[in-house]
Amino acid sequence: MQDIKESILLKFLCYILIPIMIFVLAISMIDVSITSQYGEMEGPEEYIETEEFGREYLLTLIYKVQDIYGDKKERSNISVNKENSNPFNHYDEIEDKSYEHPVYYEVINYSNTMVSQYINYIIIDKENGNMFTNIRSNNYPEEIDKLKTEKTNWSYQDGNITTNINAINQESTKYMTSSSYSTDNLEGYDVYSNIDPNMLSYSNSLYVQQTVYNIFKGHENLPAYLIPLSAISIIIMIVYLIWATGHEKGKEGIQLNSIDRISYEVISIVIMFVIGMMMSFAVASVESQIPQKILISVFLLCYLIGYACLAVWVSTTIRRIKAKQFFRSFLTYKVCRWIKVTIEKIFRKVTDKENTNRKITIIYWGFVVISIILACTMWSGIGLLVLIAFWIWAYYKLLQYNKKIQKINEALRNIYEGNPNVKLNEEELEGTLKIMAKYINDIAGGFTNAIEQSLKSERLKTELITNVSHDIKTPLTSIINYVDLLKKEDINNAQIEQYIAVLDKKSQRLKKLIEDLVEASKVSSGNVKLNMEVINLKELLNQTIGEFEDKLEKKNLKIEMDLPNENVLIKADNRYLYRVIENVFSNISKYALEGSRVYIKLEKQKEEVYLEFKNISKDKLNISAEELMQRFVRGDKSRYTEGSGLGLSIAESLTELQGGKFKIDIDGDLFKVEIKWKSE
Repeated sequence: MQDIKESILLKFLCYILIPIMIFVLAISMIDVSITSQYGEMEGPEEYIETEEFGREYLLTLIYKVQDIYGDKKERSNISVNKENSNPFNHYDEIEDKSYEHPVYYEVINYSNTMVSQYINYIIIDKENGNMFTNIRSNNYPEEIDKLKTEKTNWSYQDGNITTNINAINQESTKYMTSSSYSTDNLEGYDVYSNIDPNMLSYSNSLYVQQTVYNIFKGHENLPAYLIPLSAISIIIMIVYLIWATGHEKGKEGIQLNSIDRISYEVISIVIMFVIGMMMSFAVASVESQIPQKILISVFLLCYLIGYACLAVWVSTTIRRIKAKQFFRSFLTYKVCRWIKVTIEKIFRKVTDKENTNRKITIIYWGFVVISIILACTMWSGIGLLVLIAFWIWAYYKLLQYNKKIQKINEALRNIYEGNPNVKLNEEELEGTLKIMAKYINDIAGGFTNAIEQSLKSERLKTELITNVSHDIKTPLTSIINYVDLLKKEDINNAQIEQYIAVLDKKSQRLKKLIEDLVEASKVSSGNVKLNMEVINLKELLNQTIGEFEDKLEKKNLKIEMDLPNENVLIKADNRYLYRVIENVFSNISKYALEGSRVYIKLEKQKEEVYLEFKNISKDKLNISAEELMQRFVRGDKSRYTEGSGLGLSIAESLTELQGGKFKIDIDGDLFKVEIKWKSE
């Protein structure tokens, strides 16, 4: 059963067979109805001899007469003479010397009857002799005689009918006419007309009627069992589709598609509009003169499009109902729900004292309502003054509210800038602003405590480093001194001399590490006294290069200098500035690729002095610039070199203490240091 419910092929076959079975059912019911009422149809061989055609023919001529002058009551009030303008707005007066009265030729056919455009007619008003026709001729008396002799003619003269169409002769019209289309409506007129039977094939409406007449005249009865068989088949397929619609193979529950997500009113209006257009197009095609060979195709196309639209509408309705989304898919429901949600939000904003928008909402809508009331009652100058005063009061209240917000904003700005000494008066505020002030005060207090704890921790750390360094430095000094004494002794054992050399090297390295550690601690805590003076950076740079010349030559590093001709002056501490440059050169001598170049550039840029160092690292630097600037971090992950990992960090801290900027940049194995100071 589940496979049947989810079968796409079975659903498709049902949608295809339903319109076919509906067509079979309709034809069978029409056939049974005609047979039960008339038996086997007997009548004239030609459709033009039927009562239906005769009634249509007579009705067309009556409409022509009424179209000329209007109904009977109005005819007596209309007279046509040379002094009056032409009252027949779709007839043009033409000259005809063969007829002594005015002749009016129909230029536009306004009649809505089916055969009107295929009837040739001449109508004469017996009261004034006016002639109305759709025939162009130079001799209308001759045309009248000609109409009387046509194969299918019909004339009405002095109350007598002359015709060779039996369906509308003098006797038959007595039984087929009624008050709405009786020959009494032709009283006072002579009518001469004819229709060419061959012209009937050019009218789609007559073609359809004639085709239907020929089909059912002397037809053979269709099997009666087709009606219940087709009806039961249609019901079974519809029930199956209702049961299976919405189910898809491999998916649980009712599945909605993109059409089901369109608002139900919209999809219903669109589908009804398309169905209406198809019905109108089908009717219009009957009244038009499109080729009759494609008329059936037009009918079939309109039928299938209308059926497809109806099938889509019914299937989406079923899916929405089964998915319990029918009412929710209405645009009206969505609009009402949106209005409800919006009202609930406004209500919550008004009733929630902790909501920021509460006061603004109350003030704004209060302003709107009171302004409308005052505007409606502003029938005097006093009402206008009251309205203006209310506007001023509302503006003042908004300014006061904004002033309180500005206080909170100022407090947040101070905290952001690092000033934790912020205290807001909570009693001056109310609602959400009061809660915000409380939070800000708590944050400011927390920042103050955090800063105090951080400073205390930093002091303890500095004292610890200083004390420990001092305690280590004392025995280390003794070790270094005893190593120096051992170096002066005459020791003939090469192995012992090697041990002494290692002790000397490692003790000196340990001493340098302790000095760097103490200096880094002092710099980070700000416990450094600066002696600021004007320094020639160019001269200091050359001096430092000279001191590192041996180390650089040992690694075959070539210095490429780009220095200005004039002196470059900055204000800094000579000792600490030298330490900055020394640390950079030390870093280059340890980590630069042997046999490569080192680029040094010094220039004065507007109000700044720019110093740049660039070199190629011997190892690929798989580390970011930020990580490399941290303490105890080294580019040499193996820690094979003698560095402590503090050199660049100390250089950065000392540069910033002296008012400069220190930055490193890494691009693969390219290492670059940028240092900036204000120029003097």
